[in-house]
Amino acid sequence: MPKIAIIHTTPVTVDTLKALANEILPDYNVVNFVDDSILPQLGENGGNVSEVEDRLLHYAQFAEKVGADVILSACSSVGEVVAKMREQVSIPVVRIDDAMTDEAVQRGQRIGVAATLPTTLRPTLELLRQKAAVIGKDVHLESRLIDSAYQKLMAGDREGHDATLAEALTELAQSVDVVVLAQASMARVLPRLPQNIQDKFLTSPRLSVERVKSVMETT
Repeated sequence: MPKIAIIHTTPVTVDTLKALANEILPDYNVVNFVDDSILPQLGENGGNVSEVEDRLLHYAQFAEKVGADVILSACSSVGEVVAKMREQVSIPVVRIDDAMTDEAVQRGQRIGVAATLPTTLRPTLELLRQKAAVIGKDVHLESRLIDSAYQKLMAGDREGHDATLAEALTELAQSVDVVVLAQASMARVLPRLPQNIQDKFLTSPRLSVERVKSVMETT
């Protein structure tokens, strides 16, 4: 049976991505690697990914050694390391926000980007600029950092996280064509948003696992 390895920097994304993998890739075994020390370290060092790069590369190498056929890097804050992961292993590596940002630049010119972590906001904005440049499209990016929501989530207040985030996202949606949710953990709030604006939001979990499936079907 083929195997997908998912590299997480928070336990929050484990259940969601495992469920999606079981749905979209039912013939795959799922192996999770979780290092919840990475995001706090990035928070302290201003988002300097170079300090955690070696650790992430080792996880990718270990994933290959335990028999993974494909790797999903599940953290947007460290997405830039994926390019080096691909150089270190011989199996495909999928960046969690690749498919989401591809779709965002296709769908709209005014793109909202929402994050609850400052370390995620910068790489997501940069990735969107890169994607827009590839297709020769001029886009306007409007960002929102809702860090109070993340603080509530880490304190175990999921209800407070969801309520705070839903309010900010509803406001952001009024001024843009499409909204990118920069972290997989944010997808949980979509059902709380007004029905008439839900189709404006793009989240990475489902799109990334669908991208994994597409990659494996063409490999």
